[in-house]
Amino acid sequence: MSSQEDNEDFIDCAIFVEPSDYYPPPKPATFESRKLPTGETLQLRLVGHNPLWGHHLWNGAQVVTDYLHDHARDLVMGRNVLELGAGAGLPSLAAAIWGAEHVVLTDYPDEDLVDNMRINVNAAKDVLPHRFPIVVQGYVWGASAEPLLSDLGPGSGGFDTLILADLLFNHSQHAALTLTIRATLKRSESARALVFFTPYTPWKYDKDMAFFDLARDAGFRVTRVVKRVMDKLMFKDDRGDELLRRTVFGYELTWADLDR
Repeated sequence: MSSQEDNEDFIDCAIFVEPSDYYPPPKPATFESRKLPTGETLQLRLVGHNPLWGHHLWNGAQVVTDYLHDHARDLVMGRNVLELGAGAGLPSLAAAIWGAEHVVLTDYPDEDLVDNMRINVNAAKDVLPHRFPIVVQGYVWGASAEPLLSDLGPGSGGFDTLILADLLFNHSQHAALTLTIRATLKRSESARALVFFTPYTPWKYDKDMAFFDLARDAGFRVTRVVKRVMDKLMFKDDRGDELLRRTVFGYELTWADLDR
């Protein structure tokens, strides 16, 4: 017998190894097709599942895309655009098509999320302007903004338009989001941070709205610009006020302290 067999304390570790089919297989990616108001169709890939909720095409992203189209002259054309928590990247891709000067697409630096953004950029190359400079980056809210700003030309001063679509349910990250907006939004009268969201958990609506108190304290003027009731619920089995769960609210943040 081997020395291991002679050892009464020997434990066969193989008994703790799960069989190959113990865990369910990862969920496959899904696809959403969206036709833009200008006629282009985007095929958007969504990760199969992600704890950061990147596997959904959120209502906020769809409504802010329409808002960008309706105000393209002021918010998109010739402007530098940054999207935070982009997921599939619908608003950013639309901005690139509609004449943005430069677009930076970001989400949490999770490999699946970042790769998925790159896949969607590559899939849209036939409808994007030739060699359009879309940059994809992983980024943690509240971290140094230098990697984001370095993608712009010297003297740019920051991004003209920021997009935040359905991010406010991350209540613990409101302060970090505010820091990033301050660090990346160009200090000009025309610069805008677009914050669109749905109260998917209506009993936490006050916590969602608390973000705007932080934004005011950070030197921003807050203006509601959109209130749209969607036809369907995203999560029909959830609880809470159905009208609120179907409503997208859109706000613009502008600098209130430029003269200080």
